[in-house]
Amino acid sequence: MRNAFSDTLYACALEDPSIYIVVADISPAGSMAKLRVDYPERFINVGVAEQVMIGIAAGLALKGAQPFAYTIATFSLYRPFEMVRDDLCYQNLPVTVVGMGSGLVYSTLGGTHHTMEDVAIATALPNMQVIAPCDPLEVVEATRYCARQKVGPVYLKLGKAGEAKVTENAVDPFVFGKIRYLQKGTDTAILTYGPMISQALEVAKRLEARGETVSVVSVHTLKPLDVPGIAAALAGHARVIVMEENVPHGALASRVKEIAWDTKVACDLRVFTLKDEFIHFYGSYEQLLEQHGISVEQVLNGLD
Repeated sequence: MRNAFSDTLYACALEDPSIYIVVADISPAGSMAKLRVDYPERFINVGVAEQVMIGIAAGLALKGAQPFAYTIATFSLYRPFEMVRDDLCYQNLPVTVVGMGSGLVYSTLGGTHHTMEDVAIATALPNMQVIAPCDPLEVVEATRYCARQKVGPVYLKLGKAGEAKVTENAVDPFVFGKIRYLQKGTDTAILTYGPMISQALEVAKRLEARGETVSVVSVHTLKPLDVPGIAAALAGHARVIVMEENVPHGALASRVKEIAWDTKVACDLRVFTLKDEFIHFYGSYEQLLEQHGISVEQVLNGLD
């Protein structure tokens, strides 16, 4: 995902001289390094000063630029939260805050690098749009949207590296603000976003081996949320599963429950999220998911 973002941002910057990238003491990856060399005046590294990163991005936007503020997710959103809220959201500026390496992907770096509640926080901010692409191909589409939109601020939630391309043969195209079916069935629908798509697809594969037909849905736009699309998914399947790499409250799982209640659907709704606690455990990404109870086996066992 990181390289897909960098390559797409560079391509957009070639077409649009108003695009700037402001980073906070992070080594530029892929084409972002090329952007720094080719257009040094549009690549700004503020050092370990994330609040300054957001302030400079806001100032650039006020002067007509299309800035991206980029660093590791916990430091792009949590550390400068007041500036994100007041400088970007209050003034409704078209700045994209990029949270790279979100979720538990920085597993061995510990809790300071685990972005467990970013969707809940970002979606609570007035004027903030939130996008969490599920694979490098969706990253390309999301980055292009961010580079061109003038609606307001965006939180772009990314994985890190090595994510597989899973949307090449998706049923639906990527459309901002709309859920996207990667595959369609009638028995079970799995709603998810971000790198959790790989676990969702494996769960779908196991359920299909049992004779079920399964929809897998990328809810890449978490705000504005596609309420009619989710309501239709709830009404059109006997069972709906939400798999989410976020704490239980305030993000997709909570919103799907609200929609289910409001629309009075009768489907069997199951949600699998991170626990509402800090897990004091050292291990790989997969091991941390297991500690939180959302590995593939645990999800399947939770359905029985």
